[in-house]
Amino acid sequence: MDPLIITVAPVGAEVTRADNPNVPYTPEEIAEECYLAWREGASIAHIHGRDEHGTATQDPKVYREIIERVKEKTGGDMIIQVSTGGAVGMSAAERVAPVSLKPDMATLTCGTVNFGDGIFTNSRGDMEFFAAAIKENGVLPEFEIFDAGMIENARRLAQKGLITLPGHFDFVMGVPGGISGDPRNLMHLMSLIPEGSTWTVAGIGRHELPLAAMAVVLGGHVRVGFEDNIYYSRGILAKSNAQLVARIVRLATELGRPVAKPDDARKILGLRRKEN
Repeated sequence: MDPLIITVAPVGAEVTRADNPNVPYTPEEIAEECYLAWREGASIAHIHGRDEHGTATQDPKVYREIIERVKEKTGGDMIIQVSTGGAVGMSAAERVAPVSLKPDMATLTCGTVNFGDGIFTNSRGDMEFFAAAIKENGVLPEFEIFDAGMIENARRLAQKGLITLPGHFDFVMGVPGGISGDPRNLMHLMSLIPEGSTWTVAGIGRHELPLAAMAVVLGGHVRVGFEDNIYYSRGILAKSNAQLVARIVRLATELGRPVAKPDDARKILGLRRKEN
């Protein structure tokens, strides 16, 4: 069993300081959360941007500053993964803009899903557009899976030569409107991905910890952070993203699964370290 890769998602597009006052907004705050999570054992920084008002943005200038600060703080050790999800309602061109910075990885959502009260739209044309941009910039895609049918969409992209399979999948489970956080659903998703693929699970809210525990035991990998969950336990807000990462490290240690360093994660994912 490979060492456990931990991804930290320090801030998404929806959660605000009204939900948890510890949510980072500025590039410095986001980079600091990534750095502290890296010190605890996170290998991958999954990055969303916020503007000066705390509103979600895909502005490459904001992403560049975050990325440069994370690289500086971690000595270029941490793997940088940018989001092309952005926020509900953003255009495809807006969402894909950070890929031009040529990070290590970028997310590629493989279908449309109800997302709470909104609709997270990813038409076939959108998916092909994102996949082409990711490939053109030499970036490794992470296939974001909010429901089982999205795995078939990834296969269709591979048939068109836009992506290569096997690949790395991220199962986002528990979003209202998407696949639920039922453990049986995790087993089902695992059974559907191409042989030789790797996978991460991002459990939303209360599903974060039990699904993470399953991933540790089953040979998958784990994503935690304020994008997915702002609580440490029922009714108790998490103090930082690092606190959530540290818990997964303790859990993996108790279960006998070593935690990957960033270079271990690069080897597992087939990544080369990029120059700073």
